[in-house]
Formats: sequence, structure tokens, C-alpha cells
Amino acid sequence: MTAKQVAGLSVALGTALASSGLVAQGTGPFAESGWDLPVHDDEPYAQLLMDRFEYQDYEDEEAFAWEGSAWFGTDRHRLLVQSEGEAELGDGDGGEVESLDVQYANRIGAYWDAKAGLGYQTTFGPGPDRDRASALVGVQGLAPYWFEVDANLRVSEDGDTVAEFEGEYDWLFTQRLILQGRGETSYAFSEVPEFGVGEGINGLTLGLRLRYEFRREIAPYVGVRWQKDYGDTADLTRAEGEDTENSAVVAGVRWWF
Repeated sequence: MTAKQVAGLSVALGTALASSGLVAQGTGPFAESGWDLPVHDDEPYAQLLMDRFEYQDYEDEEAFAWEGSAWFGTDRHRLLVQSEGEAELGDGDGGEVESLDVQYANRIGAYWDAKAGLGYQTTFGPGPDRDRASALVGVQGLAPYWFEVDANLRVSEDGDTVAEFEGEYDWLFTQRLILQGRGETSYAFSEVPEFGVGEGINGLTLGLRLRYEFRREIAPYVGVRWQKDYGDTADLTRAEGEDTENSAVVAGVRWWF
């Protein structure tokens, strides 16, 4: 078959597919031949996801915690805003915004984004409030065996550096009943006593949350959360008269739109 015959066959096939409604016609890289495949990776989209929006019941205190993200952009380039923190309920009346990050994310593979931006952390409540700004770089994506991973290297305005890691995994019992396992840890390269951060591994937080998706956009859940401080961070925690290990029963709603 000659090149001219191949080109003619391509045009005929494209016209047939376009007339059948299976593909779009008249735009894109194949527009000159009269048909093209629909490609939408350059269209801007947006999403707000609140992965944790929950009440936490500890042995001697109660708290409200959140973790969420919002993004706007295309499949390859996005503006990403992430926030995580907690507020004590009752007599404590304090809390902290562990992170409020604004980043640019760039798709570097089928399942991975590289990101860079600025972050902010603060505490509030009784006593003096503390805050600090930081710059951060990191990656997020889907690791083999369907683990969701988010890893950052954060450098504060004072030059304090910490590496952060967070992972999640979903077990699907049914299409609606899902158990999410979650773990996070961090490693500080210097001590920051005012934020209760010691040099080395700060601690480990693990959680299990069982949710039911009445709709994909909204899913109430219940679960448990366990957290333990290690090393110098544990020493700073004891010096403040607080426990280095605690656990809680949690209940909340995961939602997005």
C-alpha cells in the first residue's frame, strides 16, 4: 500500500468515526485530515478535597482536626493549596495550624507531581502565639501497589530544616465501604524548642478510618488515631508536662467537590 493510499484510508476512517460520534471532528493536530482524537489535558479544572474533617476524643481532652487541599489548573500545571491542623475543644481552647502551604505542582510522570512553594505554621490559644514561614519542595503521587505518598523538605525562615513524609492506602470492602490506613512522620535536622521539635525523628502518627460513601463526594467515617513522640522531641514534650503517647477515637466526614 502506498503512502497516498494510507493517507486516503486514514481520512476515510476519520470521517467515518467522526460521523458516528465516536470522536470529535475539526480541531487538534489531525484537523487537516478532518478528524482528531479528543484531548483535554490543557483544560483548567479545580477541586476542593477535605480528606480529614473530624472530632477527636482523647482520654483527657477533645479536639477538632482537619486536613485538606484545593487545586486549580490543568493535568500538568496546577496551583495547589494544602492545610492541616487541629484546635482543642473545651478548657484547652488552643491549637495549631501545622501547615498552610501554597505551591506550584508540575506533572513529572503518569502518577507523580513535583511541587515547590511557600508555607506557614502557627500556634494559637493560651500563652504566646508562635509562627514561622518556610519554603518547601516535594513530590506527591501514587506509588506502586496504590499507596498515596506526599513527601516534602521544608526550610524555615530561620534555616531550620525538616523532612516530612505521609502515606495513605485504601482497602475497598465494597465500592462504598472503604478502610483508609494512614501514617506520617518527620525528621528534623535541628532543634526548635519553641515549636516542640527536637533533632532527629520527631514521632509517628498512625490512623485507621472506615468510611461509607453515600455519594462519591461525601463520606462519613469513624476510626482511631495513635501518636507517639520519639527522641529529643519526646524530651521536650515531657518538659512541658505532656504525654509522649496518646490515642483517640475519631469521627468525621470526608468530602470534596
